[in-house]
Amino acid sequence: MRRPLIPRLMLAAALLLALYFALLGGEYSLFDLRRAEADLETRRAAIGVARGEVDSLNARIHALRHDDDALERIARERYGFIRDGETLYRIAEPDTASSAPDTASSAPPR
Repeated sequence: MRRPLIPRLMLAAALLLALYFALLGGEYSLFDLRRAEADLETRRAAIGVARGEVDSLNARIHALRHDDDALERIARERYGFIRDGETLYRIAEPDTASSAPDTASSAPPR
């Protein structure tokens, strides 16, 4: 004998409702999980970039502490240090505001 249709529909509706609340309802839904995973990947990438910067800075610190040539190069480039007997020549770009001709005085008279 066949079961009545209404209890089967109610069972199917209850199962669908339970599935809906299991996946999309509550405090932590499937969408929250996806968002959290994307945020985790973004933060892991940022940590990788930061670790690369830290490694680079540690290598520079090591070079400045233990390599006299690197220390001398920084002193010469950044601070203009020179050795005894050397002459320092600084080449500067001309100032555009002071080197531009005065257009009012160079205009032909009318």
